[in-house]
Amino acid sequence: MANVLVTMRFTEPQLDRLRRVSPSLSVACAEAERADYSAVDVLYAGAPPRDLARAPALKWVQLHMAGVNALHDHPLYTASALPLTTTSGVHAATIAEYALAVLLALAHRVPRMVEWRARGGWPADEQRWPLFVPTELRGATLGIIGYGSIGRELARMATSALGMRVVALKRDPSRRADPDYCPPGTGDPEGRLPEAWLGPHELPALLQRSDVVVMAAPLTPETRGMIGAAELARMKPSAYFINVGRGASVDEAALARAVRERRIAGAAVDVFAQEPPAAGHPLYALDDVIVSPHVSGFLPSYDDRCSELFAENLRRWLAGAPLLNLVDRARGY
Repeated sequence: MANVLVTMRFTEPQLDRLRRVSPSLSVACAEAERADYSAVDVLYAGAPPRDLARAPALKWVQLHMAGVNALHDHPLYTASALPLTTTSGVHAATIAEYALAVLLALAHRVPRMVEWRARGGWPADEQRWPLFVPTELRGATLGIIGYGSIGRELARMATSALGMRVVALKRDPSRRADPDYCPPGTGDPEGRLPEAWLGPHELPALLQRSDVVVMAAPLTPETRGMIGAAELARMKPSAYFINVGRGASVDEAALARAVRERRIAGAAVDVFAQEPPAAGHPLYALDDVIVSPHVSGFLPSYDDRCSELFAENLRRWLAGAPLLNLVDRARGY
């Protein structure tokens, strides 16, 4: 009998889904601070215990998060070789929808529409064209930095709905397929959609050719501060920048200057280096910028989908098959 402990607030139906995987599993749920980890074989957690001596039998940890940058100083990450898996891909579709929503809003001047509605007026005829002429997205080039689950689903939506062309940048562009979690009918698991694949050293080329740049990369030493003033200067004046990855990957002050000085057309930012941002953050005061409070991944069914993914990984673990979303400590995700 293998002991499985869940320290998140899973419902009884969600726990039952795990129990149905196999009669050889004993599934329990407890609060993380009060849990007894002494006989746990498999842990599902958002905040694993830092004292690994509390879990001497532990064989694998499924994390209730898509990224692991918050655990880079955790003993589980730094002082053990225990397999770690994530929930990457569970909210890929909703984040891709967010990126597409803010892109359409920027391209069709929705922030200006909201501004004029608040004024309770209507612009003069000679103002309507310069204020509200949209940016054409059909056939435009979408540059995606980080071609993981989010980037792949965004590519699928953008190509199928808008006829956009995709350029993908990833750490190893020769690895085009993605074997990790991908719900049927979503994403680009075989890597067929990009018309060009670029490595990190080719970031300038992506920035120069893209009409829209979306940051969707995890936070690693290589991606920290990846987009600064020099990179933004390579973008087209008509281009948009969207960040749904990690705030620390982007120099926010440089991004604000680029928009304010009309060196790029606009931006949408859902993630910040400091959350919440300090009062008076430069992005708050700008037109043609959409700022949201790290909500692009909000999903009402998140826990339910996470329990489905965990159940599949439990089946794989019992069968000795490769786990989905296995963290590579060398890569940092």
